[in-house]
Amino acid sequence: MAKKRPQTKGTRPQITDGEVPVVGAREPCPCGSGRRYKACHGRAAAHAATELVHRPFEGLAGECDWVALRELVPAATVELALKDGLPEGVPSVTLATVLPMAWPALRRDDGSVLLGLQNDTSSGDISRDLADTLQRALTVEPGTPVEGRRTPPDGPRLQDLLDPEGAFEPVVHSGFEFWVPDAENATPEVAASLERANAAAIPTAKLAGVDAAYWCQTPEKNHLRWVMPHPEERLLDALARLHAAGRSNLGEGTRLVGSFRAHGLTVPVWDLPSAMTADDIEKPAAEFAERLATALASEAPLTAEERRARGGLTNRQVTLS
Repeated sequence: MAKKRPQTKGTRPQITDGEVPVVGAREPCPCGSGRRYKACHGRAAAHAATELVHRPFEGLAGECDWVALRELVPAATVELALKDGLPEGVPSVTLATVLPMAWPALRRDDGSVLLGLQNDTSSGDISRDLADTLQRALTVEPGTPVEGRRTPPDGPRLQDLLDPEGAFEPVVHSGFEFWVPDAENATPEVAASLERANAAAIPTAKLAGVDAAYWCQTPEKNHLRWVMPHPEERLLDALARLHAAGRSNLGEGTRLVGSFRAHGLTVPVWDLPSAMTADDIEKPAAEFAERLATALASEAPLTAEERRARGGLTNRQVTLS
C-alpha cells in the first residue's frame, strides 16, 4: 500500500483565521489542516467563547441600568437607538427584560423587534451574544422568534451596533402585558407563559431622583437596590465611612445590609420598612447621594472603626455574575 504523502503548505487552502467558519467540534477544520476543528481553529473560538468579560455593558449609555435590568428588575422595556438607524421595515427595537417562552428575541408581525436581556448566553461576553441575537432579529421574517445559538467569536458587540449618544430610559412595568399588543389573541403557549411571569414578578419601581436605583416590595420588607458606577474599592471605602458615622441609612427603620457584585459593578442594598413606598424613598436617596459624593472625595485613610465597617460590608457582599 502506498504511503500517504504529507500535505505541504502549498497544497493547503489559503484561509485566514478571520475567514474560518464555525463547524462542529469533531468535524475537519475548514482551514484544511487535516485536524479536527476543536484541535485547530476551534481552540481560539472556544477560548473566545468562554473568556468572561467582567463589564459587558461598559461603554453603553446607561451601563448601571443595563446591569439592573439584567439582574434585578422583573419587567421593564427600553427603546434602543441603532448606530446606523433602523433598517427598512423595522419600526422600532425594544430591549425587554424577559420575553415569552424565554425567546432570545422576537420580530413582531409589524416588523418591530423585541430583544430579551435575561436569557442564558452561550459565551462569556453577554454584549456579543446580545448583538448576535439583535442582528438576526432584524432580518428574520415578521412574526418570527429568534432561537439561541453559539455566537461567533469575532462578531460585533452591542457597543458596535447601538448609538452611543442614544438615551437609555427604562420603563418599569407591573407585568408582562407588553409582550403582546392584544393578550386576548395570544397563543395558548404565550398566554400560559404570560400568566406564569406575572405571578412571579416582584413589584418594582425605578427612582426618579437618582440614577439606577430600584425599589422593590417583598412580603416581609421592602428593599432598595442601587447600581453604582464607582470603582468597587473606592465605593466600599466611602460606604464604610458613612456606615461608621451612622449615616449610611435612608431614614428611620432602614438599614444598609450589604451589596451585590454584578457585571463589574457594585450594587448596595438597603432593607426598608414594608410601609415605605418608592415615593417615600426618593428624598432620602437624593440626600444619601450627596453624602456619598462627599465620602467618595475623601482621601483620608480609614480609621479603625471604618475598617471594621468595611470588613462587615465586604463579608456581606454577594457576586451575581
